[in-house]
Amino acid sequence: MSQRDWRPHYMQVAEELRDEILRGTLAPGGALPSEPELAARFGLSRTSVRNAIKQLRDWGLVRAEQGRGTYVRQQRQRVRRNHTERYQWEKDRARLPEQERRTTGATEHDTGLELPDLEFRASYSTTAATPELGRKFNIEPGTRMLQRDYWTSSRTEDSPLNIVRSYLVHDVVAANPDLLDQGNEPWPGGTQSQLFTIGIELDRIVDEITARPPLPEEADILKIEPGVSVLVLQKTSIDTSGAVVEYSEVVMPGDRTEIVYTTQLSRWAGK
Repeated sequence: MSQRDWRPHYMQVAEELRDEILRGTLAPGGALPSEPELAARFGLSRTSVRNAIKQLRDWGLVRAEQGRGTYVRQQRQRVRRNHTERYQWEKDRARLPEQERRTTGATEHDTGLELPDLEFRASYSTTAATPELGRKFNIEPGTRMLQRDYWTSSRTEDSPLNIVRSYLVHDVVAANPDLLDQGNEPWPGGTQSQLFTIGIELDRIVDEITARPPLPEEADILKIEPGVSVLVLQKTSIDTSGAVVEYSEVVMPGDRTEIVYTTQLSRWAGK
């Protein structure tokens, strides 16, 4: 630990321990050295060491077990959502034969896992459009909506990768009764393929991303450590006529989700 580093001492300790965890020097499942051991090693107070351990918990790298100590967490499945090419990739696949669409879905694309590695859960229900949904879809509040709740998890983990809640206008998707049946999930090719079956082509997707503390039920479902925020993606899908056809909210654990965008910039004239 450098004595000339401008960062607080506890942060320097936390980053050094983080590097040891990422290198495997401190192995997953193993106990973190005790507070007295760390205090002696770094020449710091117990208070600084506690702050360093808290930072490691906030990063999702360690977990505290009552009466036992602090342990290095098993590395969680990371999700890398490259939205720049993800949505076009989904659109290009929407018209492929079902067997080709079944081979790889969006979650597999984002995680590198294969279909047998994943567990899918879907729950469909009908609900009335709130005033907010009415504004988003340009429909009357109270209009019947199809609400879809999704969880997808790695079979090796005890929590989902994210929590998704999606809304579509019920009477629109009812043109294909198969789209009202949760038993047809996971649908090969996802939502864009579902919309294709009723003649809808997407023109654009608008993403709005915010960060906030998790709600208690979100922290419980996603197994989020105290101090870790969630990323909330509000995704609005707009068809080629300019109508909003689907709106969803995706809640993602901030300690294991990456969202990537690449923006191609126009060249200056004459260059």
